[in-house]
Amino acid sequence: MAAFRALVAAARRNGPVTVVPEKTRIAFQVRMSFAAFTLKKHLLNGHVVLARRRDSPRFTKVWGPSPRNQVHEFRLRGPDDVDEEVADWLREAYAVGQQKHLASRGEKTK
Repeated sequence: MAAFRALVAAARRNGPVTVVPEKTRIAFQVRMSFAAFTLKKHLLNGHVVLARRRDSPRFTKVWGPSPRNQVHEFRLRGPDDVDEEVADWLREAYAVGQQKHLASRGEKTK
């Protein structure tokens, strides 16, 4: 799907990304997983893990397993949906994948 290829390219503009196929989704990882996507017939369901809660009408759900990890779910229908806003989410999520949000709080990262 062209939208997925556009996501991979946008994520890799932040640095190296490991694309990990799993049973029901495809994850993007640096040190830890920072985004994941499920390919559907005509759309792509995805989420990014951010260090804070963000608002956008494009998010279908936002929930937090912890205060420093907020999962933001969204849908993409085509490559044109991978715009600057999505690239910005991926930039922020990439830093979470590197665990930079923990280092800035003085927490140890492995």
